[in-house]
Amino acid sequence: MATFLYRMGRAAFRRRRLVLLLWAVLLGVAGAAAAKAPPAGDDGTSFMPGIEAQRAFDLIGERFPGSDADGASARVVFIAPGGEKVTAGEHRAAVDAFVADAGDGPRVAGAVSPFAADAVSEDASVAYATVTYKVGSADLTDADRSALEAAVDEARDSGLTVEVGGNALASQPAAGGAAEAVGIGLAAVVLLITFGSLAAAGLPLLTAVVGVGISICAILALGSALGLSMTTGTLASMLGLAVGIDYALFVVSRYREERERGHAAREAAGLAVGTAGSAVVFAGLTVVIALAGLSVVGVPMLTKMGLCAAGAVVVAVLVALTLVPALLAMWPEAVLSRTARRGGSHTTGERTAVEHTTGERTAGEHTTGERRTGAADNGGSRWARFVLRRPVAVLLACVAGLGVLALPAADLQLGMPGDEAKPVTTTERRAYDALADGFGPGFNGPLTIVADVRDAADPQAAVAAIASRIEGTDGVVSLSPPQLNGAGDTALFSAVPATAPNDERTKELVQTIRAERPGLEDETGAVFEVTGSTAMNIDVAQALQDALVPYLAVVMLLSLLLLMLVFRSVLVPLKAAFGFLLSVLASLGAVVAVFQWGWGAGLLGVEQAGPIMSLMPVFLVGIVFGLAMDYEVFLVSRMREAYVHGERPAQAVVGGFRHSARVVVAAAVIMIAVFSGFVGSGESMIKTIGFGLAVAVLFDAFVVRMALVPAVLALLGDRAWWLPRPLDRLLPRVDIEGTGLAGRSAPVRAPAGGDAQPQEPREAART
Repeated sequence: MATFLYRMGRAAFRRRRLVLLLWAVLLGVAGAAAAKAPPAGDDGTSFMPGIEAQRAFDLIGERFPGSDADGASARVVFIAPGGEKVTAGEHRAAVDAFVADAGDGPRVAGAVSPFAADAVSEDASVAYATVTYKVGSADLTDADRSALEAAVDEARDSGLTVEVGGNALASQPAAGGAAEAVGIGLAAVVLLITFGSLAAAGLPLLTAVVGVGISICAILALGSALGLSMTTGTLASMLGLAVGIDYALFVVSRYREERERGHAAREAAGLAVGTAGSAVVFAGLTVVIALAGLSVVGVPMLTKMGLCAAGAVVVAVLVALTLVPALLAMWPEAVLSRTARRGGSHTTGERTAVEHTTGERTAGEHTTGERRTGAADNGGSRWARFVLRRPVAVLLACVAGLGVLALPAADLQLGMPGDEAKPVTTTERRAYDALADGFGPGFNGPLTIVADVRDAADPQAAVAAIASRIEGTDGVVSLSPPQLNGAGDTALFSAVPATAPNDERTKELVQTIRAERPGLEDETGAVFEVTGSTAMNIDVAQALQDALVPYLAVVMLLSLLLLMLVFRSVLVPLKAAFGFLLSVLASLGAVVAVFQWGWGAGLLGVEQAGPIMSLMPVFLVGIVFGLAMDYEVFLVSRMREAYVHGERPAQAVVGGFRHSARVVVAAAVIMIAVFSGFVGSGESMIKTIGFGLAVAVLFDAFVVRMALVPAVLALLGDRAWWLPRPLDRLLPRVDIEGTGLAGRSAPVRAPAGGDAQPQEPREAART
C-alpha cells in the first residue's frame, strides 16, 4: 500500500499539469451536467417499506386511485378577533370569498369551505379551509403560490387573523451556503495558526472546495433520476468539506515534515502520500463503510443520504492523493514554514546534490518518525508524558466523564418533529397552535384507518363494526364517517386522538387500536390498518430504534476487523471500539439533553424541545464511527510506525503525539467548526445532526483519542501490539506504517536538535 501510494504521489508531482487539468475538466463536466439537469422530484419510493403505516398508505393509493396523496395542500386557519366568531356575517363572507378565490386556480383540485366540512371550532373562534392541488409542492409555480397568498392577504384585510399550514406555502429552510462559508472561514483561521503559512492554510481549503464542488454537482446532476433531495446534498457537503480539509491537512503536514528532514520536494511528496496517504485511505474507507452500511437499515432516504455522503468522502480521498501533491509541485516552497524557507536548505529538484552523488542512506534511517536524541518537545509530547505518568487516573476520569454525559441517552425518544418544532415566527407554527387551541391537541395528528372488506360477508356491516369499536376506544375524540371506494371493498376514515402527535399516550392509543384487530377480524372477516402522519412517525421511530443496537453492533464489528488489519493487533481495535462507543453514547446524551430536554435549546435557536428526529441516531452512529476511526488511524498509526521501527512502547506513544497531536487537534477543531456552522440551519434534522457531530468530534478527539488512548496504551505496553500467530498468517499485510519505503532516498541531514539514531525495524510482539 505505502509503496503504491508513494509512486502515485511522485507521479502526481511529476505530471502536475495533467493532474490539474483532469480535475478541472471533471469539475467542469460535473458543473455543466448539474446546470442542465432537471430539478429533483419525488422518486415515488416508500419512505420505509415493511412497516404497517407504509403498507396502509400504499393500499390507499392502490384502492383510491382518484385521490392524489402526493398533491400539495394548504390548511388555511381563520381566527376571529377576541370575543368574536368566524360565523358572524362579515367574517363568514370573508371566508367564503377566500374559498371562491383560492379554488379558482388551474392547478387547484379543490377548496373546501369550513362551513360545509364542519371545520369550525366549538366556540366558533377558529375555522379552517383546505385547499388541495393536482401537483406536488415541488411542482407548484410562483403564480400558484402568489394566487393563494393574494387570497390569504384579502382575508386578512377583513380583520381575521389568517395562518397557513400544509406544504403549499411551507417556508423552505435556508440554503446551506452560509453554513459552509462559516465553516470554511473558521477552518482557514485554524489552518493559518497551525501552519503559519497562507499557502499551507489555503491549499487544504482549495482542494476541499474542489472535492465538494464535484460531489454536489454530481448529486444535482443525478437528483432527478435518483430522487436526491436538498437534505442529501447538504449532508454530503458537510462531510465532504470536513474530511476533505482534514485529509489534505494530513498530507500537507507530512510533506512539510519530510522537507524539514532534508528531502527534495518530489521525494517529500511521494513519502507524504505513501505514509499519511495510507492513513487517509484507511480512514476514508472506515467512513465509507459506515455510511454505505446505512443501507441495511431499510430506509430509502437514509440509504441515499449515506451513499451520497460516502461518494463525497471517496472524492475527498482521491483529491488528497492526487490533487494535493500536484498543487504542492506547483508551489513546493510556498507551503513551508517561514523558518524553513529562510533556511534555504530545501531544493525543488528531483534529488539533492548529495543524493545524486551517493544515492545511499544510513541503515535504518527511515522517514517514519523514529526517535532522535534531543528531539524538541512540543505540546503533544508533553501532554503524552503527563498521561503516561498517571494513566489510571486519566482513564477513570475519561470513562466517568463520558459516562455521565451519556446518561440522558437512556431517555432517548424518537419521533418526527413537524410544524410544532418550527419557530413561532413561521405561519405554519402559528396555524398549528391555533388548531390545537381550537380543536384540541390531537387535531394536528389524526389517525387514518383503512379497512379492507373484500373478504367480509357483509362489507357495510363490517365497516360499521370497525368504526364503532374504534370510536369507543379511550383516547379517541371523534371519528369521521367512513368513505368507501368505487369498488366498495375498502373504507377510509379518520380518528382524532385526545393527545398531541408526539405524546406518548398517542403512541399507546395506536397500539391499543391495533390490538383490537384480531377480534374484529374474527368477528367481521375484514382487516384494517392504521396510517397517517402520526402513525407513520410512530412506526418509523420504533423501527429505527429497533435497528439502532444491531447497526451499532455491525459497525463495531467492522471497526474491529478493519483496525485489526491496519494495526495487526487485537487489543488496539478493542480499545478503539470501546472509545467509539463512549463517544457516540455521550454525543447522543448531549443531543437528548439539548433537543429533547431543552437544556440550552434557546442558545441554538431550538424553539420547541421534543422527540429526536427518528433518522438522526442511526445516521449519527454511522458518521461518528467513521470520524472516530479517522483519528484512531491518524494518531495510532504514527505510534505503531515508531514502535515497528524500534522504539519502546512509551517512547512510541510520546513520538506519535509529538508528530501527530497538533495536526489531529487542528483537524478536530476544523471538523467542529464545519459541523457547528450547520447548527444555524433552518432545517431541524440538519441542525440536530450538525450539533451531534460537533460534540461527537469534541468528545472523541479531545477525550478519547487524546487522553483515553495513550492511557490504555501505557497500561498495555508491548501487549498492545499482540496478535496471535494464526490470525497473523490469516490477515493480509497492509503497509500503513511505510516499512516498504525503507530503501528510498535518504534525507540530506537530520533535523535540528540532534543526529539520527539508527534503529533496527521490528515486528510487533506476537505469541
